[in-house]
Amino acid sequence: MVRDVAETEETVVPPSGAQLAAARKFVKAHGKPARAVVENIGRAGARVVLVGADGALGDVVVPSVATGEALVEAVEDVSPATWDAETVKATKIGPEHRRKMAGQ
Repeated sequence: MVRDVAETEETVVPPSGAQLAAARKFVKAHGKPARAVVENIGRAGARVVLVGADGALGDVVVPSVATGEALVEAVEDVSPATWDAETVKATKIGPEHRRKMAGQ
């Protein structure tokens, strides 16, 4: 069976100006260097989870994992990361974020 190229290769859609601005604003507000974990969220695309130098969490939703990786590369003072012990220890989840995650 012959597959269409679109089915086998992910097209890299560059991050939008708004997505870049959101990531840069996060770094400015929460210190550098920041870490970024790109997570596949299915048909919705990918979530770039940002961890600031102060431990704050933020995110930017993009159309694909490739776009998320391009976003990380394009924003100065953001480095790619995984949810390893070092990244997890760097996060500081406060009461406000916990309430938001709980939908309150």
